Order: sequence, then C-alpha cells, then structure tokens
Amino acid sequence: MLQQYDSLVLGSGVAGLTLALKLARLGTVAVITKKNRAESNTNYAQGGIACVTSAEDSVALHVQDTLVAGAGLCREEVVRSYVAEAPARIRELIGIGVRFSARSNGGAAPGGELDLGREGGHSKRRILHAKDMTGREVERALLRAVERHPDVTIFEDATAIDLITSAKVGRPGPNRCLGVYVLDNRTNRVDTFVAKVTALATGGCGKCYLYTTNPDIATGDGVAMAFRAGVSVANMEFIQFHPTCLYHPFAKSFLVSEALRGEGAVLVDAAGREFATKYDPRGSLAPRDVVARAIDAEMKRSGAPCVYLDITRNGEPFLRERFPNIFGYCESLGINIARQPIPVVPAAHYQCGGVLVNPSGATALAGLYAVGEVACTGLHGANRLASNSLLEALVLAHRSAVAIGDSLGAIRAEVNVPEWEEGEASDPDELVIVTHNWKEIRQIMWDYVGIVRTDKRLERAGRRLEILLREIHEYYWNFKVTSDLLELRNLALVSWLIVQSAMRRKESRGLHYTLNYPGLLPAARDTLVDRGEG
Repeated sequence: MLQQYDSLVLGSGVAGLTLALKLARLGTVAVITKKNRAESNTNYAQGGIACVTSAEDSVALHVQDTLVAGAGLCREEVVRSYVAEAPARIRELIGIGVRFSARSNGGAAPGGELDLGREGGHSKRRILHAKDMTGREVERALLRAVERHPDVTIFEDATAIDLITSAKVGRPGPNRCLGVYVLDNRTNRVDTFVAKVTALATGGCGKCYLYTTNPDIATGDGVAMAFRAGVSVANMEFIQFHPTCLYHPFAKSFLVSEALRGEGAVLVDAAGREFATKYDPRGSLAPRDVVARAIDAEMKRSGAPCVYLDITRNGEPFLRERFPNIFGYCESLGINIARQPIPVVPAAHYQCGGVLVNPSGATALAGLYAVGEVACTGLHGANRLASNSLLEALVLAHRSAVAIGDSLGAIRAEVNVPEWEEGEASDPDELVIVTHNWKEIRQIMWDYVGIVRTDKRLERAGRRLEILLREIHEYYWNFKVTSDLLELRNLALVSWLIVQSAMRRKESRGLHYTLNYPGLLPAARDTLVDRGEG
C-alpha cells in the first residue's frame, strides 16, 4: 500500500514529535513508531533538561562543563550555539503546556520560580525537571499538541525496514532518500511510505547490551538503516553506561536518576564506605564515564554483584516529593530509600555517536535528516554531559525544521516508487534462531565491549558478530520479515559498528576505555565508518 506525505518522521520521542509539530506548518506529516506513540527513551528520562535559566549560571559555564565532559571531541561551535539556543526551546515547551517543577509554591512552572537540579559534571544547578518524571511530562505535552494537529498522522505498531533511495530503485541523477518501507506489525503487510523529506528520530541502541536502562525498542534502527543506505556513522564506540541502574533479581532494569546524586546521594560499598573519591576528587558527582568505571572497578575488586547509592541523609518527606517515581518503585520492591541504600550497577544508557549530520541535522544523503540520539552532531563528543540529550533533541529538531522549510517547496514529490516485493520468501520456520541470536549478541557486547575493553575482547566480539551477521542476512532473504527479525538485523549491524569503531580508537578517551591504550593521543579525532566498509 502506497502512503504519500510531504514529510516522514521515524520515531515518537521528544526529537521526533518536536520535529513533526514544526513540519506540520509546512505540509502533511506521517509519524512512524514501532510500539505505541508514547513508547520512547524520552518517556523514561527521569533527570531533566540542562538549560541556563538562572542568574547564577551562564552559557559560558554550561559550554565549559560540556566540553570538559566531552573529553576534547566536542565540536565547540556546535556546543556554543546549541547551549545558547536552548532557553528559546524551553520557552516553546512551556508554551505547549509542559509543567516543570517550580520552587516557590511547590507547584509547576509557570506560577513560580523553576526548581533547578544539579547532576554529575555540572558546575551549577541548571537541570529543569518535572520531579523525577521529566521525560514523561515532555512526551505528554508534545503528544497532545501533535495529536491535535490535523496535518499529522501517527502510525503505531509499525517497524521501518529500510530507506528507499533513488539509486536503489534505479532513478537517474544524484542519489536522494525517497521514503521508507514499513512493516505493519498488526497485519504483517509492508507499506511504502513516500515523502519529500525523511527524518530519523529513532533513538539509541541500548538493547545491544545485556543490561540497559533503555526500553525494548532501542535497537539502533536508524543507524542501521542509514548505514545500509550509504550514510557514514561517527563515534559509535562511545556508549554511555549510566552508573546507577537498580540491581534487583526480580525487577526489570530501572534507571535511578543522577539527580539523586545532585541532591546528596553518595555511592558506598556493602559496608557503607564511600569509595568514589578514591577514583576522582568529584566523587559521586563526577561525569558518568568516571563514575561508571569507578563502580566497575569496585565491583571487580570486591567481587560484589553491585554497589549502593545512599540518600538516607535526606528525609522521607523530601524524597517522596522530589522523587515520587523512584521512591514508589523502590518501595514496591521493599526498599525504602529514606532508610536503606539502593543497590545499583552500571547499564548501557546512551549512544553518543550516530548518523553523521551537520548542525541542522542533514545527512550526506539528500532528503534524509537525523535528530536526537540517533544523530552525531558533535555536541556530546566522547561523553555526554548529563541532561544534554533532551536539550540536543529540542534544538536539533528546531534547526532541522527550519532547514527543511527552506527547501521543501523546491522538492518534487516522487510517485512511481516500487512497492515491497516478498519474492519467494516463506514464513519463518524456527523463530528460536532469532531469539538465540538476539541473546548471544547482547551477551557478547556486555562481556567484550563494555565499560573496560581490550583488543583481544574486541577482536573476539568482531569475529563472532561477523558470523552472526551472515546468518541473519541469509535468514532475512529466505523468510518473510517480522518485527523481531528486523530488530535483530539492526541490532547485529549496530553492534558490529560499535566494535569496528572501538577497534580503531587506539587511546582511552571519554567513554571508550581500553587497557591496551590507557593514555590519550595528542589530537582528538572522530571515528568514521563508511558503507563501503560494511
């Protein structure tokens, strides 16, 4: 079935919804999302949005904190412009009804002075939040605005298969993106979506790892599709591990926000001894890569399965008010965080690299943009500063909308795009193959491509992933596509890209730490992987 729109957005997190809302002023927009429209990394974001709003803060300080965290690999002009533009984007969020927590009346801004949190790596309090459910509040307001717009159509339970390019379908002239093939998960029908402009807002790849704070949808789809379409990816070795994911034998992975450490929580061992200051003078408020490595080292030294986050110095009324989501979830598992420390371990959290884009989100493939976590803009460098992710998503979505608006009218709509052909593909015979390969990839990545790496581990991971890629490729062409198979295909490719990128970086910088090359090279350089190498 052919679907035609002016713009196509893949993903329904803050980047995708912000972009869709702005593009709707220019014409019709289709939003494609794998699960329900509210399922995204945004919805799970607890901490908040980093933005200069206080007289005690400044753009220069926020820029400096970002550059320090990025370990020399940030694009400074991108950092300065994004940080300076952030307050305008925050005002837009408030304008559509986002209720940030306020200080003066205990309610939600506007109506009081914004309550600003502090997180690791920040020199000032600058984190706007909605208690500890910021992502959910931003998602709520954006979804409401998008759903009310008559020119936006949301397609749920729809998994993108591959980008359609003019070269792929035999069109003469320069190569450009024409749209995407999409599997309707409810009917198993493949639809052809055609648009003047396609934007990837597909989020990250946390599910490449055995332990992650990400939802199940985070399988690196946008990076994989862009790479298969010939677009370069950059800096995929920089996978941020959040230091504090709840450790519990019967609970699904649950993020314990860095905002707790901003309010005085301290990392301790099983005996209650603080240990983070042994690794960095900033202790529990050091940047995430430093804290995650400190926890990893402490667990390896002691043999303990976890460490603990102690915020018992704060009273129960404050904790219930400031962190209702975390308090309630821990309490449901029998942990009263006002009386006992929280068992935590690091978990894969954020992809700092991604599809290579310019500061307005445009890729090297005409007609294709990337916004949010899927994109590599140069803001994060080798390590993302806490709560800069939603900032980037908002600013980049706005810039992309402006750039698309400048060119949309001159783009001729394609109509004669071939629809999906199954050929002689049959129904899958043994789905256990998909399940087994999925588990194996995530175990490989956790064991060999985690917080601390070595050449031997990376080589081992690379060899096994190449075998799995061949198996998955053969399976993909012989059987009809399913959402699980498509996610596995993307997961395997993105895992391979992470390994290839990590093997090329012969130094320890930011989130990439290798025992073979513990020092820094004199010059910081991006790691690029091009389609021809795959």
